[in-house]
Amino acid sequence: MTILKPFFKDPVISVITLILLLFGIFILNSLSPAIFPQYYFYIAVSIVMFYIFYFIGFDIFKYFSVHLYIISIFLLLLTLAAGQITRGTLRWIPLGEFSLQTSEIVRPFILLFYASIVSGYKGGTKKLLGIIMLGLIPVLLIAIQPSLGVAIVTLAGLVTIFFIKFINLRSVVVLILISLLAIPATWFLLKPYQKERITVFLNYQKDPKGVGYNEIQSIISVGSGGLFGRGFKKGFQTQLKYLPEKSTDFVFAGISEELGFVGAVSVLTLLFILFFRVLRNATEAKIKIYQLFAFGVLAVFLVETVINVGMNLGILPITGLPLPFISAGGSSLLTSLVSISLVVSGKE
Repeated sequence: MTILKPFFKDPVISVITLILLLFGIFILNSLSPAIFPQYYFYIAVSIVMFYIFYFIGFDIFKYFSVHLYIISIFLLLLTLAAGQITRGTLRWIPLGEFSLQTSEIVRPFILLFYASIVSGYKGGTKKLLGIIMLGLIPVLLIAIQPSLGVAIVTLAGLVTIFFIKFINLRSVVVLILISLLAIPATWFLLKPYQKERITVFLNYQKDPKGVGYNEIQSIISVGSGGLFGRGFKKGFQTQLKYLPEKSTDFVFAGISEELGFVGAVSVLTLLFILFFRVLRNATEAKIKIYQLFAFGVLAVFLVETVINVGMNLGILPITGLPLPFISAGGSSLLTSLVSISLVVSGKE
């Protein structure tokens, strides 16, 4: 019965996570069967890590949050210094036949550390500025890889933790004003391909056979599924390989084509039940560090989902973010299950 302890402690989160994981295996076997059986290895490792983190427990990990933060910064620096260059980016550390995306792996530890120092803040401008800087360091290290999408979701988690602790109306207004003023400046920090993605998003017909191709094929895939979809392994866009990155960035479009509106809504319903349960745990928590961490995890999952679905529907720029628990990606799946494990183990 020991192996079932996580299910008893929070059966809703545990069961929904398992269903999403099984659904991911099911749909990926249709969209990209070539990634199996290797992907089963990533799934097995992720599940094992889920149990390891659960049985060690949130209470133990929070005492080592500073050490985990230091290790995280070291891994991000190591990636920049000796990482594997793929498509012009330094996001992976090669490990034999496998590779590790450190910007994903370190996220729960960064959130845990930030929840720890924010929850312990007692006052003082210098300390507050130090807290802000400690949050920005990993975000900047991720952004310069460059991995804009991962940097955005990591920042979303950190900002959520910060404002749950310090939120007031004045702070919200200041944040909005700073964000609006900063938007034009960020344009000059973007890489050429990132600028191109934004300009094509605003007018994807501008380059239908180039940068706009992915967005056009995704929109076609979503629209062609109808109510019940074309059927398992029967999608024209997916099976004839018109839809790019169908197992990762555009997995939602693949789901929509093969399983239709019903299948797509079912996945989103499961995800939002999971998010609501994490939200409930966070709001009911009496331990501040756990509350802040749970809110940070919730923000990451929610932003990932909104951006992934939005770019599949053609209403947001393409940023390369996964759909949690569904998209193929060993590092992403491992990070998601570790984050959920800490949320479940920390529940009172």
